[in-house]
Amino acid sequence: MPKPPAPSTTPPAGRTRIESRPVVAGIVTALVGFTSSFAVVLAGLRAVGADPAQAASGLLALTLAVGLGVLVLAWRSKVPVTLAWSTPGAALLAASGMPDGGWPAAVGGFIAAGVLLALTGLVPALGRVMAKIPSSLAQAMLAGVLLQLCLAPFKALGTVPVFVAPVILCWLVMMKFAPRWAVPAALLVALAVIGVTSASAGTSVDSGALMPALTWTTPAFSLQAMAGIALPLFVVTMASQNVPGVAVLRSFGYETPWRPAMLVTGAGTVAAAPFGGHAINLAALSAALAAGDEAGADRSRRWVAGFTSGLTYLVLAAFSTALVSVVNQAPAGMLEAVAGLALLGTLASAVSAALADPEDRIAPAVTFLMAASGLAFAGIGSAFWALLAGLVVRATLVSRQKPERSGGEPGTR
Repeated sequence: MPKPPAPSTTPPAGRTRIESRPVVAGIVTALVGFTSSFAVVLAGLRAVGADPAQAASGLLALTLAVGLGVLVLAWRSKVPVTLAWSTPGAALLAASGMPDGGWPAAVGGFIAAGVLLALTGLVPALGRVMAKIPSSLAQAMLAGVLLQLCLAPFKALGTVPVFVAPVILCWLVMMKFAPRWAVPAALLVALAVIGVTSASAGTSVDSGALMPALTWTTPAFSLQAMAGIALPLFVVTMASQNVPGVAVLRSFGYETPWRPAMLVTGAGTVAAAPFGGHAINLAALSAALAAGDEAGADRSRRWVAGFTSGLTYLVLAAFSTALVSVVNQAPAGMLEAVAGLALLGTLASAVSAALADPEDRIAPAVTFLMAASGLAFAGIGSAFWALLAGLVVRATLVSRQKPERSGGEPGTR
């Protein structure tokens, strides 16, 4: 009787494809997250006083913090949790302008925001306080600070139309056929335009400026920076990134490791801040790439997508400074135009959420207009005054209205 054939040690082709899907999903998650918003980060850091080297250091610090944080959280929780830098927070910085005390004061505000993020995981009462801030006002504040940056692409059409028009056209076409890649594709076109412009002008990039380097800034702490940067940065990061990030994971049947996530993102923010990083948080939109069906049919293995996104961020960190060096050669208005295109979807969502309740639109409208006005008083930017004004108007007009549903405190789920 012939012997049965020995079992094959080579996995079936189907299994190989399934196992590769979380890895591919993780790489895509990181690439989309990085390329879609790094221009916003640079614009925000430059607006609050960072020089080109400090802005490059900030992007590098954020990329490292996101990558390391995802590795820790995904490995320990076995949940496809992903992190990102605070893109709405960077837009907030772009609208805030340089605080009293300059760049060191801004860094002090970043550290304070990181401490607040960590305390949200440690102190349940802080989470309850955050839940009491109406989401409509937080979204209206975000929409207000985004407005000027989202106008940049169209303003640039009047100043540098030859450079900006191809970028906008590419973005529009990709929004029709592959929305996820619209901003990365627009970025590639922008980089091509920058390359052609630099070559025609005979400019070159110093090879020494291509190497990644962290630049230390000794922080300074002031009341103005705490109120004008730290508090609005914390609020917008929680309302526009962390809370939606929890909701995205829950929509795919996963519970976010809330306390560890807040501790890791808070500690990562504090560690990155002296090197220029403003804030890291739970990923929101890109979280669906690692937690959804694209990460494979085996739900128990989708955490690999999160882990892979962390590894990819660490690889991207090695090239971040070189990318900044190229972008620094851009024609005036080009960086802001790309950043504005990246934030159009966020602006639309924020406006929609702010004005969703027809019986409570005046307070969000006041918040939006105050934030968009750019008002600075006592050295404190418009975001703080916008939120304060919205709370006052809402308390005056709808004091008898039922409390807004906030969905509960994330840390208790």
